[in-house]
Amino acid sequence: MTLFDLAQRLVGEIAERPGKADHPFIVWCHEATSMGAAADEVPWCSSFLNRLAWLLRLPRSRSAAARSWLDVGMAIELDDARPGNDVVVFKRGSDPKAGHVAIYAGLDDGRVRVIGANQSNAVTMATFPRESVLGVRRLTA
Repeated sequence: MTLFDLAQRLVGEIAERPGKADHPFIVWCHEATSMGAAADEVPWCSSFLNRLAWLLRLPRSRSAAARSWLDVGMAIELDDARPGNDVVVFKRGSDPKAGHVAIYAGLDDGRVRVIGANQSNAVTMATFPRESVLGVRRLTA
């Protein structure tokens, strides 16, 4: 099983809960990082990826920061990425520390398709501009 396979099973199944009730799966994902347990409103894209990587015994960042994944696994070019264990790190806004990380799912009319968490407050398939890619990493056991 790959990150892509596992994440695909969670699309449409995991989402933040409204109000004070936190989704236990999201809290469990946060526990896979140095941040520890946190509410489901706290950005969780990296926490989700850390938990899936832990389940599959793949390298992980252990950080809740999306850009921490730029130091995990092997750097590859976007054009060499494939669905499986390849992750994409994106810049987000103008903050040099802000980012997003998700699992590569393909290219779609010049946009990068990914499966990720905290995309519209859920695990979803989404696309991002190719220009926002900071790096692509291949995770191997």
